[in-house]
Formats: sequence, C-alpha cells, structure tokens
Amino acid sequence: MKKVAIPVLAAIVACPAMAGQHGNMSFWDTINPYMGLRVGAGYTNHNYSYNDKKKSLTDEEMHGRVALGLSMLCNKARTEVEWSIFTKIRDDSTFAGDRVKVDTKLQTLLMNSYMEFGDYSMVRPFVGLGAGVAFADVSRDVVGVGIKNHDQTRFAAMGTMGVTIDWRVFAVDMAFRYTYADINSGLHNFGGDVGIRYMF
Repeated sequence: MKKVAIPVLAAIVACPAMAGQHGNMSFWDTINPYMGLRVGAGYTNHNYSYNDKKKSLTDEEMHGRVALGLSMLCNKARTEVEWSIFTKIRDDSTFAGDRVKVDTKLQTLLMNSYMEFGDYSMVRPFVGLGAGVAFADVSRDVVGVGIKNHDQTRFAAMGTMGVTIDWRVFAVDMAFRYTYADINSGLHNFGGDVGIRYMF
C-alpha cells in the first residue's frame, strides 16, 4: 500500500507546484470537473437459465452514456459517476422443448476510474475500471405458458481501454468496453463508443 500511496501523494503535491510556476494557481485549480456524453454500439451475451437449462442469448445493441467527473493528478487520472442505458436486448431459444423469448432492458450506474499514459499533450491512451449496479427489466415469454416480467438490481462492473484527444476545454474519448452485469446467469457486453467531454 505504501508503494502506491507515496507516488500518489507526490503527484498531488507536484501538480500544483508545477502549475504555480506558470501562474498563481492553487491545488483546486488542478482538479477539473467535467461532463461527458458518449454513444456507441456493441454485442451482448446473456446467459439465461430456465427449468435448470442454461442457454446463451445474444443480440446487438446501441447505448448512450452520461458522466460527471473530475480530472486530477495533472489530468493523468479521472474519476466519474456514469449512467448508461442500452437498447432492448432480444433473443429466443428452446429450453427442454419450451420455446422461450427473452427481452432485457438494461441500465447501469457505475463509479469509474481512468488512468492516462504517455507524455503527449494532445493524444493519450488510457485504461479504466468501474463498479456499481445494473438495473434490468427482464421479460420472459414462454410459448403456450405466458409472459413473466421481473426487475433485478445487481452488481455490475466495467473495464475499458481507449485513446483521448485533448483540446483542454473539450476532449474526445474513443473506447472499447467490457461490461458485466450479474443478471440471471450473467450478462456480458462488448462494445465501443465515442464521446466528448467538456471541462468546466
């Protein structure tokens, strides 16, 4: 823990010190709030269980994300709260003779952290991790039996890698993401998105 804490504290102290060389800036001037809007598309694999049988239901989707966050550590690190909404995920399969249609509506609320790499002032790669909750509305239609709806609030996690193009006030983020939601027997989403961040 000390090996991580000492460099982080050193960076926190160094950022305002370096900023002060170019003007009379305080520590709080190095913490920049931002708002981000992102749109993208992906592929979802929903492992669904019915009558002790498990099948992999798949579909393509589109998604939108809204984030509020802070850039810190000389703009090398970011942390944010992100809300995402996915288009309906639909697929059907046969479970032990029963034809089952499943519609899944998914939203996530995640706390994400990103770290940027490289000494480039404009274009920088980044990686990120996030954790939070998934809100799912799953509708199951069994032919000859009927429709059953159930809402689920479960754990969710996200991993991402991408590149940032930074114009100081605005930044464009292009990212590949993996999102996991602990729904039924597990939902996995693989997608990409493009977003813009505005720094206040």
